[in-house]
Amino acid sequence: MAETTLTDTAASTARPAGWRGIAADWSSDQRAFKNVSWGKAMMWIFLLSDTFIFSCFLLSYMTTRMSTTVPWPNPGEVFALTIGDKKIPLILIAIMTFILISSSGTMAMAVNFGYRRDRVRTAALMLATAAFGATFVGMQAFEWTKLIREGVRPWGNPWGAEQFGSSFFMITGFHGTHVTIGVIFLIAIARKVWRGDFDVERRGFFTSRKGYYEIVEITGLYWHFVDLVWVFIFALFYLW
Repeated sequence: MAETTLTDTAASTARPAGWRGIAADWSSDQRAFKNVSWGKAMMWIFLLSDTFIFSCFLLSYMTTRMSTTVPWPNPGEVFALTIGDKKIPLILIAIMTFILISSSGTMAMAVNFGYRRDRVRTAALMLATAAFGATFVGMQAFEWTKLIREGVRPWGNPWGAEQFGSSFFMITGFHGTHVTIGVIFLIAIARKVWRGDFDVERRGFFTSRKGYYEIVEITGLYWHFVDLVWVFIFALFYLW
C-alpha cells in the first residue's frame, strides 16, 4: 500500500513533456521560481515591461529619423560644448556615460558587501552610486537648459527636422526620470542599511525580515537596467 501511494505521488508530481511541461513550470511556480524570492521575480517582471516601453521609444525614434525628408541634425554639432575657443563634440555626453557606467561598478560592490553583512561599506557604496546618479541628472538638466536656450522645443529646432526635439525630450526625459527614482530609492535603502534596520528586524518598508539584505540586490537590478538602457540611448541617439 505504501509503495502504491509513493508511486501515485511521484506520478502526480512528474513534469509533463513538451510545451505542457513548460506551461506547468511557470503556472505552478514550483520550478521556475523555486529558488527566487517574489521581490526579485517581481523586479525582473517590471524590468521586462520597462524594456518594452524603452524599445518602443527607440524604435519610434529610428522610424521617424529614417522616414523624414528633412535633414536630421548632426548630434556632434548639437551636443557640442565650447571650452575656451574650441568646440568639442559630445564631450558632455561622454562624461555622463562614464559617470553612469562607473555607478554600476559601485552598485555591484554594494551588493557584494550587502551579502557579507558589511552594512557600513554597503551603505557607503550605495550613497556613492546615488551621488553618481545625481551628478548624471544634474548634467542632463544642464544639457536640457542649454538646448532650450538654443531654441530646441518638442515641436521644432533650429537645425533641421522638427521631430528631433520631441524625440530628444521624450527619450532622455523618460530615462532621466528612471535615474531620479533610482537615486531616491538608493538613498532610502542606504539609510536603512546604515541604521542597521536589516540586522535588528526593525519594522518598516523592506525591513520586515531579519538579515534580509536581498533588497540591496533588487535595487542593483534596477540600477543596472537603467545603465544598460543608457548605453542603447547613447549609441542610437547620440552616435548615430
